[in-house]
Amino acid sequence: MTPSTRIQLLRFAAASAIVALTATSVAARSDERPVLLGPVGPLEPIMTTVGNQNVIAFYRPGDGHCNIYVVLNDRADARGHSGTQAGTQVRVSLSPRQIVHLDTADNDTLNLKCGNNAETLAIVSKALPASATGF
Repeated sequence: MTPSTRIQLLRFAAASAIVALTATSVAARSDERPVLLGPVGPLEPIMTTVGNQNVIAFYRPGDGHCNIYVVLNDRADARGHSGTQAGTQVRVSLSPRQIVHLDTADNDTLNLKCGNNAETLAIVSKALPASATGF
């Protein structure tokens, strides 16, 4: 990946996170949160909540892998106050059919799975046995 491509990708990731977190913030005021669980294609967002975290995730295929970008931030409480305004970004590259497990401090887990041929990204409810994922 060239430096200019990486910069463009990071700018896109940051812009996507801001848009998604803004959409989540607006929805929180109307007591509705946007939820997009997938499966999604490249650069399409997955939006959900896990524990006390808002989550937006997307991926970019590359070399037959899902290059996943996940941004998490604290959900606002009933009065609209958030514990922190800053988000946490996680990046990971998965082979097709592999799963990444993201655990929260509340002991909740988000499992994201790279689809066949790195064509999709989806939330899966529970992990497959290690032999099925290639770990």
